[in-house]
Amino acid sequence: MRKKLAGYGIIGLALLAITILICIGVGSVYLPAGEIIAILAHHIPWIGDHITPDWSMASEQIVMKVRLPRVMLGLLVGASLAVAGSAFQGVLRNPLSDPFTLGVSSGSALGAAVLIFLGWQYSVIGVFTLPAIAFLTGSLTLWIVMWLARENGKIPIENLILSGVVMQSFLGAVVSFLTAMSKKTVNEILYWTMGSLSLRGWSYTAILLPYLALGIIYLWSRARTLNLLALGERQATHTGLNVEFTKLSVLFVATLLTAAAVSVSGVIGFVGLVVPHIIRLITGPDYRLIIPLSALGGGIFMMWSDLAARSLLAPIEIPLGIVTAFVGAPFFAYLLYRKKKEREVEMR
Repeated sequence: MRKKLAGYGIIGLALLAITILICIGVGSVYLPAGEIIAILAHHIPWIGDHITPDWSMASEQIVMKVRLPRVMLGLLVGASLAVAGSAFQGVLRNPLSDPFTLGVSSGSALGAAVLIFLGWQYSVIGVFTLPAIAFLTGSLTLWIVMWLARENGKIPIENLILSGVVMQSFLGAVVSFLTAMSKKTVNEILYWTMGSLSLRGWSYTAILLPYLALGIIYLWSRARTLNLLALGERQATHTGLNVEFTKLSVLFVATLLTAAAVSVSGVIGFVGLVVPHIIRLITGPDYRLIIPLSALGGGIFMMWSDLAARSLLAPIEIPLGIVTAFVGAPFFAYLLYRKKKEREVEMR
């Protein structure tokens, strides 16, 4: 497993580095890769002392204050949503589960929208107020969805998806109502409903980074238990696993990751659905591989999506949630079609 992880990890890190250079270089002002590397190296202690600046101050400002913060935030948001999606899929044993389709993203966005509407974004614990409230509303949404979907002690896939769609529609209507009632904060609330990484500085990266670091560490430490859950809850219980505690703790951390990502970027759907599923198709069902590689894949996917959002119709910027939906919705339809075919084969 370690050799496999190292091999895939090296490939993933190489793709990540190439993606970062491309996303920083492409824009209204093109910056060559060599210049970007020199600017970044110049800001590394000790190494930068040996590099003589031969670039304009404008280029350095574009890299360090405009594009790099946005690219890094995209990396963290994508990684958070993809890791959360892999955790949801592992606990619920359902490849169609993710924070967006289960309504958790919409629930988190509702908490953020209410705070913005009332002007209380920084009223309690400063910059951490928004993620905290988003986590509470996201957790409540997840509990309601699972309660609605439960049938005779089980959670059928059809019930789960239907419950998620119901909650997502209802919460979307509440957010739309707040938008209609708001005059001063209408643009800020609209931002949450469509998702964006524009005008986000290093402070937003600092908010999300601790959540992502702790979330990945914990969920990766539970990878073996997720592998056991894949065998079925009864079999996992026979191995001595505390199934209920594992499920609740993993869902708790995954919801926290989702809430933190939504609090800085708004609702961005399908990342947690598409990326873990692609990783699973490439590497197999081992969550010791799926969780760390989903973090890499989610970051890469989000950075390319953001590049498309700001480049395809430049100077107009497409909301990021729209770009991910164009990719994710057809992929979701494909998964539903495949599940349907599998059931038809089983019935024969």
